[in-house]
Amino acid sequence: MNKKWWKKSVVYQIYPRSFNDSNGDGMGDIQGIIAKLDYLKLLGVDVIWLSPVYDSPNDDNGYDIRNYREIMHEFGSMADFDQMLAEVHNRDMKLVMDLVVNHTSDEQEWFVQSKKSKENAYRDYYIWRDGKDGKEPNNWGSVFGGPAWEYDENTKEYYLHLFSKKQPDLNWENPKLRLEVYQMMKFWLDKGIDGFRMDVINMISKQPGLPDGKLQEGQLYGDGGPYFINGPRIHEFLQEMNKEVLSKYPIITVGEMPGAETEDAILYTDPDRNEVNMIFTFEHMDLDSAPGGKWNLKPLSLVDLKENLTKWQTALHDKGWNSLYWNNHDQPRIVSRFGDDQKYRVESAKMLATCLHFMQGTPYIYQGEEIGMTNVKFDSLDDYRDIETINMYHERKDLGYTHEEIMNSIYAKGRDNARTPMQWDASQHGGFTTGTPWITVNPRYKEINTKNALEDPQSIFYYYQKLISLRKQMEIIVEGDFHLLLKDDPALFAYERCWKDESLLVLCNFSGDEVTIKDEVEMDGYQVILSNYEDNKLGILRPYEAVVLKK
Repeated sequence: MNKKWWKKSVVYQIYPRSFNDSNGDGMGDIQGIIAKLDYLKLLGVDVIWLSPVYDSPNDDNGYDIRNYREIMHEFGSMADFDQMLAEVHNRDMKLVMDLVVNHTSDEQEWFVQSKKSKENAYRDYYIWRDGKDGKEPNNWGSVFGGPAWEYDENTKEYYLHLFSKKQPDLNWENPKLRLEVYQMMKFWLDKGIDGFRMDVINMISKQPGLPDGKLQEGQLYGDGGPYFINGPRIHEFLQEMNKEVLSKYPIITVGEMPGAETEDAILYTDPDRNEVNMIFTFEHMDLDSAPGGKWNLKPLSLVDLKENLTKWQTALHDKGWNSLYWNNHDQPRIVSRFGDDQKYRVESAKMLATCLHFMQGTPYIYQGEEIGMTNVKFDSLDDYRDIETINMYHERKDLGYTHEEIMNSIYAKGRDNARTPMQWDASQHGGFTTGTPWITVNPRYKEINTKNALEDPQSIFYYYQKLISLRKQMEIIVEGDFHLLLKDDPALFAYERCWKDESLLVLCNFSGDEVTIKDEVEMDGYQVILSNYEDNKLGILRPYEAVVLKK
């Protein structure tokens, strides 16, 4: 097998609790996934990335792992998992697991032991510190709100949790802990899984001394990011992980790395450095946020988006490898975010897919993206389930924001936008469950569902199918270099891909208005190979139109 098989692959992310419920308990499960594998095979994806299915108390929907070697009972059993893995492989697809090793659940046995006493053998598996001046050891804030430290009455020390207080951070300085992690990874790889998506993996190395972060005006907590993102030993730890585990298996690895810039990405993904194959970056996902974080909204500037994606395309070309995504379980639905989820929902969903899938890198499709699922607006906070969203609501209420202001931020950016159940058909709850779903189904399920999509030859689903098949056929999409055109145009995203004697021209209108393509875009000798409208008027792009031409 080609060692770089993942360069031609397209990955599909499943969020198990929201994908398909086989037993009517309102929560998706592994048998539900097995039942839909033929659907994914029809779409044409090569790799399925599964958000965590490990045993968990679900404070953060499975990203708080209680037992790395057991399956969450709501999702099924290890026998179900083994069956799913075999069924995936029977269809010539691969399965990637989520690897969550920056933190565990506070119910994980290591932490249960670690809390017992300062002398416990597991004490040093986590990051414990004395308080400072009667308060927390430093001023860092948690990603989910509140301080990043929790006081333990029993041992009179604080433990670090960059996320929920039920997600204590592991101490990667401890070689015994690292060995435990590597043995756990081998347990899954020896079962035959095909790789890992590594959750916030560039946070595992913390700066010694854990200094206070810079405190911005109006903020309650200091920014600890510079002291735990891309920390001093991160490359050493990843190279050790690669040497001890990853290099021994023909797998795909993608590191989720908030705060990583192109220079970091080149180091992480350079094949000669033996770290990971690719990383998830977040810069393009922060472009519609005003200063102060994701909940402070501002309109997207297409010029900024073009500049950012071009930077990543050109910096990593021939050096590392990009992962390409618009959506995942932490991001709102892209058609609602950068497209038009009303009048031009179908056109803008196809346009956004075109823009991304013709770039260099491995594309990731998040469940429901291939049918154009949209954001959701629940009236009441009671309908939301995400810990980050709920904590932010109460924090902002205390700061004097109105209910309407906070809800507008949630409608635009809340993670539950991505987590409403998959919409399979027009029956109750979108065909996701025969029971009561763990989170309410998006009310648009009667119009937007896979049954409708599969019956319509012009659907978004079949357009994604075409994009996936073109990537397999056309070497230029995988290998070609990238040139941005019309960089200052506020509505048109135009770029060229060149390889050997071939070239592709990709033209995407990000606006609801008709735009005329300027004369400096040379289109002579090109043939249309893909378009999201049935006919083309070369030189003019209609609202949210996308055209791909080849020479």
